[in-house]
Amino acid sequence: MSDQGEQITYAAAGVDVEAGDKAVELMKADVRRATRPEVLGGLGGFAGMFDASAIARMDRPVLATSTDGVGTKVAIAQALDIHDTIGFDLVGMVVDDIVVCGAEPLFMTDYIATGKVVPERIAAIVGGIARACEQAGVALVGGETAEHPGLLEPDEYDVAGAATGVVEYAAVLGPQRVRPGDVVLGLASSGLHSNGYSLVRKVIEQAGWSLDRHVDEFGRTLGEELLEPTRVYSRDLLDLIGTDDLDIHALSHVTGGGLAANLARVLPDDVFARVDRATWTPPAVFSTVQSLGRVPRADIERTLNMGVGFVAMLPADQTDLAVSTLARSGIAAWPMGEVTALEGAPIEDGVEVVRGAKGVDGGSVQVVGSHPTA
Repeated sequence: MSDQGEQITYAAAGVDVEAGDKAVELMKADVRRATRPEVLGGLGGFAGMFDASAIARMDRPVLATSTDGVGTKVAIAQALDIHDTIGFDLVGMVVDDIVVCGAEPLFMTDYIATGKVVPERIAAIVGGIARACEQAGVALVGGETAEHPGLLEPDEYDVAGAATGVVEYAAVLGPQRVRPGDVVLGLASSGLHSNGYSLVRKVIEQAGWSLDRHVDEFGRTLGEELLEPTRVYSRDLLDLIGTDDLDIHALSHVTGGGLAANLARVLPDDVFARVDRATWTPPAVFSTVQSLGRVPRADIERTLNMGVGFVAMLPADQTDLAVSTLARSGIAAWPMGEVTALEGAPIEDGVEVVRGAKGVDGGSVQVVGSHPTA
């Protein structure tokens, strides 16, 4: 082998280890706040450790886990060079899937891949993740930042995460609890959340709209609206589940696939849920995207949350208590439909019925009517 030519170092290949170390130093203060008493050790270990002795004292503990990313919403953050909010999107997508079964999210890890480690940018991303974990009562016990020169452009990055929670077996929420007569309660989203951005970005690109364009219907710029962080519901939903005189039967996180499909996933196969659009007006961003791109209603409803971030099912006579409890947490909620037996259900002719979704042989959902004008 020849020893001629320039020496090649890891830094020359595009990986800056010192920049990664600096990023860790910058994020330490934020990560320290995203903790719980059960966390053992500190930042920088090979594995995050969590004292499970409390879980061992449960009657029949069931662990729940979830993993997700933010999708192409990161492209908006990169274009605006604002990176301290995307962490709320990541945490919301991960921990709020765990609370669907009634589990309390306990700890989370994150993963960031980037073309070039810019310490301040990585620290801003992780800082957002840590603040969202703190809000959710979840410990951020570890993570990884990987530099991928040649695979990603210097200013590009993607984020992902995973979390674990626990619930008593007897307290697991889901289809087995849902009964005819239950009300379908909608919980307002904070906006687009983190799904459907490939559609949204395509619409604004074809319309020629810039992210700094002021949109009167939003009361702010397009970029500010699109970067609005995902609402993190988990702690408030756990409070709802634990409220005296409330018996929450099932929860559904409205993410990819839209309202009907995600609701069908948490229904037994012998029930039917009828949801009425007339019960709520989606925020302006949804109608703007739909009209600007001439997106068919069926397509936009399968892609975006249309202003509903979560759905809860519970006995109809508990609706007022659930609504007032959520209002104290700053979450608007309203009855949007009801559950009936599938046999003899009031199915409207000519309107699509969604039966199960994402491999789940679930219940049937029909969304009817029209939204009121804003």
